[in-house]
Amino acid sequence: MPEGPEMYRVARRVEQALGQAPLEEVWFAFERLQCESPRLQGQRLKGVRTLGKALLIEFEGGETIYTHNQLYGRWMFSDPDRRPDTGRQLRLALSTEKCSALLYSASEIELIEPGELEAHPFIRRVGLDVLSDEADVDAIERWIGRPEFAGRRLGHLLLDQRFLAGVGNYLRSEILHQAGLDWRLRPVDLDPVQRQALASSVYGLMWRSVDTGGITNAPERVAELKRAGWKRRDYRHFVFSRAGQACFLCGGEIEKLTVSGRRLYRCAQCQPEPSS
Repeated sequence: MPEGPEMYRVARRVEQALGQAPLEEVWFAFERLQCESPRLQGQRLKGVRTLGKALLIEFEGGETIYTHNQLYGRWMFSDPDRRPDTGRQLRLALSTEKCSALLYSASEIELIEPGELEAHPFIRRVGLDVLSDEADVDAIERWIGRPEFAGRRLGHLLLDQRFLAGVGNYLRSEILHQAGLDWRLRPVDLDPVQRQALASSVYGLMWRSVDTGGITNAPERVAELKRAGWKRRDYRHFVFSRAGQACFLCGGEIEKLTVSGRRLYRCAQCQPEPSS
């Protein structure tokens, strides 16, 4: 599933592709939405933004198209008189005179009326969006300290979009490793230094992933490993998907676990198990 940084990059690309030109095509695959197309055609986009892993396409008339890629959704781009050669099913098409932004295979697409965005079930329950203007390291640290999260283990909590929106599975392992924290720790267990380290890791790795297209490893190390001929899959992350390999920091062996039904990677030396 695409995580927050991947969707942030998609949002920028959709916005750049469609720009401020009037939409000549707004097409929905779902019958319940097809009757809405005429009132959206001819409008311009106000903006495209993310909220965690969701995409919000905002129109000048106040309407918002909400989409969530889940596991299989994928955006593609083409000239307006062409469609990509793919076996995927088209779910949403937005076209100007010059470009089409096309969403394939997604199952969550909704039209939200003006003034009703905050009442949407996903938006109402989603947590702090790490890639929003409101989220800096201090804001993330304060959010981590909220009482409703205090007693939950970080390995579970970091996958809950009510906690830090946009964090997903590869980022979970990377964040915990860079912060030097075991997945079993809870926010209530963290001292001020650890809480600051966690907030800094969340903020830094999310934005690094945006800037690099999903690479979380240290830029200097990435450059060195690329010069040495390493492949992207091997230099991309600190620990994620590197089970049995040596930790870049201490040389210890990276372990693979299953936490909340998803794979999690850790270095036992850099992320010691909490004492009981």
